[in-house]
Amino acid sequence: MFYYNKFYQEDLKKILNIDLPFENFKNKNILVTGANGLIASCLVDALVYLRENKSISFNIYILCRNKVKAENRFKSFLNKDFFKIIIQDVTEDYNMNIKFDYIIHAASNAHPIAFSKDPVGVINANVLGTLKLLEYARKYGNEKFLFVSSSEVYGENSLVETYSEDDYGKLNSMTFRNCYTESKKMAETIGVSYKEEYGINFLSARPAYIYGAPMLEENSRANEQFLRLGRDKKDIVMKSEGKQIRSYCYVADCVSAFLYIILKGKNGEAYNIANKNQNISIREFAEKIAEKAKVNLIFDLPTEIEKKGYGLIKNTILDAKKLEDLGWQTKYSLDSAIEQIFKILWLLKGIKNGLHNNQ
Repeated sequence: MFYYNKFYQEDLKKILNIDLPFENFKNKNILVTGANGLIASCLVDALVYLRENKSISFNIYILCRNKVKAENRFKSFLNKDFFKIIIQDVTEDYNMNIKFDYIIHAASNAHPIAFSKDPVGVINANVLGTLKLLEYARKYGNEKFLFVSSSEVYGENSLVETYSEDDYGKLNSMTFRNCYTESKKMAETIGVSYKEEYGINFLSARPAYIYGAPMLEENSRANEQFLRLGRDKKDIVMKSEGKQIRSYCYVADCVSAFLYIILKGKNGEAYNIANKNQNISIREFAEKIAEKAKVNLIFDLPTEIEKKGYGLIKNTILDAKKLEDLGWQTKYSLDSAIEQIFKILWLLKGIKNGLHNNQ
């Protein structure tokens, strides 16, 4: 069971070794949408770990589209009375009357193949899904609503080297690849509009390129593909030159950032999430994974579908000072994070080589 992986437990312990008013969660209902995804699933695990190790009682609800995946991912929690799974699409009407005190809305089709094959579905999940959930929060009451946005909302601006939360660039609205980017921006505007008109306590998290374990097998993002190949001891395949500079952040650090934003963030504000020591090119990221997995880095041509889903933004470097001012600090370097990922993954696979051989 993934949750009890000894290396993953180290991550959960580190996530919660922070000074936050966790007592605010006492006797509350917490909803996490898109819980099968990388960041949201890690957040759910951290919340369970918090409840079981900090003696704070609260209920955790997760919302997912795929029941089989949810029950498999969270099989360790299925018999716990504080843990409930809701199976539905975020674009559907909600047939329940539970007050969710804290909502973390992470449901989104956030990978390139989805952008290519189902851009309308991507828009619906981000815009209609957010609208329906905010309306539910307005109807039944809510203390904090955290929307998981994206670093892509900044677009392209050659005059900006590092993006703070008040910076904006240009986006071409006449290309379907921006279905994700534009709909994330629209969802943020919907959120602050609900704040203004209905008093919803709305916050937005803008994560950098987040990596970690476990990766979804169907996710077509480059960083997840690289890690899957490294896990399987296969050569890392790049399908571009990888010159674009990105801000990266390990998933455990990202989850701790979510907790800081939920518990200390200011209403109506957005917060960048990025490790200031991990601003590197996609190629450098791939090279580091190949190094740690002890495999080669090779190049191949992308398919037409893959090319259509590629990001249009050259460089995205985020300034996370606003979040750091809340007290948040990263705990993983690029080297230590990738080593940790392979410890987790190779223990799951039972591979007796590489880093795992040294444990």
